Parts: sequence; C-alpha cells; structure tokens
Amino acid sequence: MYAGRPFEPHGWLRNAHLQTIAGAFVPRKFALPAGEERFFRADAETHLKGVCHWQPDKPKHLPVIVILHGLEGSSESNYMLGIAEKAWARGYHAVRMNQRNCGGTERLTPTLYNSGMSGDYRAVLLELINEGFEQIFFAGYSMGGNLVSKMAGEWGAAPPKELRGVCAVCPAIDLSACADALEEAENFLYQRHFVRRLLSRYRRKAELFPQRYSRNGFGPIRTVRQFDDEITAPQFGYRDAEDYYQHAGAKRVIADVSLPMMVITAKDDPFVPFEALVRAGLDKNPNVRFVTPQHGGHCGFISKWPGTERFWAEERIVQFVAELSQDATK
Repeated sequence: MYAGRPFEPHGWLRNAHLQTIAGAFVPRKFALPAGEERFFRADAETHLKGVCHWQPDKPKHLPVIVILHGLEGSSESNYMLGIAEKAWARGYHAVRMNQRNCGGTERLTPTLYNSGMSGDYRAVLLELINEGFEQIFFAGYSMGGNLVSKMAGEWGAAPPKELRGVCAVCPAIDLSACADALEEAENFLYQRHFVRRLLSRYRRKAELFPQRYSRNGFGPIRTVRQFDDEITAPQFGYRDAEDYYQHAGAKRVIADVSLPMMVITAKDDPFVPFEALVRAGLDKNPNVRFVTPQHGGHCGFISKWPGTERFWAEERIVQFVAELSQDATK
C-alpha cells in the first residue's frame, strides 16, 4: 500500500476537532531555506504567486512537488511549509502556491477564487513543463485537494508524461456535502472562521476593484453556502451555490483519473464527510490509492510517532513521490 508507519494519533489529540485545530494553528518551526518568489500566468489578467525552493543549480530531472493550500489558507500554512521542508530535505524541488487572492495577492487578479479553478494549476504545470522539468507532482489539501483532483481527472486518459502523480489530503471533492457538514452545530466555529475570512477578503477586493464588486445588495451571510449563493455563484456565472458545487467538485471526474493518485482522508473528518468520498467512487478507481485512517480530523494527522512521521500526511506525500520518481536521492 504505502511505506511508513500506519497513522496513530498523538496521545493528546485523539479527538477529531483537536487534530483539526492543532494542525492548523499550533506554531511550528521549519528548517527550510528562503524561497524564491515566482509569478505564474494563469490567464490574460491573472498571475499566481508561488514560493519556490529550488535545489542548487536547479537540475530539471529532480522531482518538483507543487503544493496547494485549502480555503483561506496560503503558501505560509503549516502543512505547506511542512511538505516543502520534507521535500527539500529529500533532495527535491518544492513550489508553494498561493491561490488567487491568497497570501496577500489580491492585486494580481481582478477575480475572486473558487473551488473549480483547476485551469490555474494546469497553467502552472504547463509552464514548468515548458521550462524543462521532467518529473512534476501536485499535492493539495482540502479545497486544494479538490483542485488537484479535478485537474488530474480533466486530463483523462492522456495526461502529460511529466505529470507523474497527484496527492490530495481531505479533498473537498463533494462541495455540497462539505457545505452541509459545516452547518452542523459541532462545526459552528469552523463555519464562522471561514465566513469571516471570506467576507473580509471580499471587502478588500471591493476596495481594489469597486467597479466590479458591490458592497451592498446581499442578505445576511452566515454560512459558506450563503456566501457562495450570494457572491461566488453570480461572480462566476453559476445559477446558485448548488449549481457551482456540482460543476466545481472533482467528484464528476474521479473516474477519469488515469495517473497515479493518492488520497488521504480521515474517517472522522468533521466537514469533509468520509461517506461522500466513498460515494464519489475513490475506492473504485484502480489508479487511486485511498488511504483512510480512522482518526486525523481535517488535515491534522499529528501522530504519536517522532521525527518526520509526526506530521504523518506530509511524510506520506513525500514518500509517494519517492516511490514514483526516478532519481538518485531515494
């Protein structure tokens, strides 16, 4: 199945919510050299900022791991830095991407962002291929997991040979099920956190592009679904939030993934329901390695094991790359 120890939660973090909160907010230190900022062109009016950690002399044959964050995260999120640190230590290149508007990049695009913009990462992939990199991997968490999964499925039976594999951790591939789960009483704090951050980002966009974004005319927005009904869907031409969810979710194309893919998700994830991932058929596609620990929360996976195995999912991603890559650093 995969190398490394099976996931066993840290003794203080056996609860799904503790795993989720600790994974996102507990401070960490990283042994990672400063990265090089790079701007990838997504379309005629949009650039995406990446932070690149190139090995000395930037050899093009070494694996490149492109890492993508979740909703309201950035290239500075703990897991982004953690994966990059482990990849760098292994002798690989790592690129920490910011989605549109994230990581202080609101001026780089007039648009908002949404969970269906897999074309942005297709553009990043093609730019790296054109630069001569031979072994490219993508890894995404939560919303980022949906985006890289969708990109993989959209290539169908003929992905570029340079795209060697894709990893998704707790991917929100059934967006409607995730929005419903956030409305459960036990998820109130997550819902409030996301809504506050989304509305704050929208206000900043309205200040930068007042001709494009109205500050008025919305009803009360207290849930992610309401935000998507009132703002995301009309901005991107969808009928409503449900129409957006059905078009943007990677569940539509999971059956079409033909390249090696690993999905890690916890059965106790509080707002990416495990049952929704099973319904999407992740366990039916022979190209997908479906790794489903009982515990781990949402993108937590803080284990009882020391060293590189402490942040267990990060280590699994780098090990997956090592299994599939052709290099002398394994």
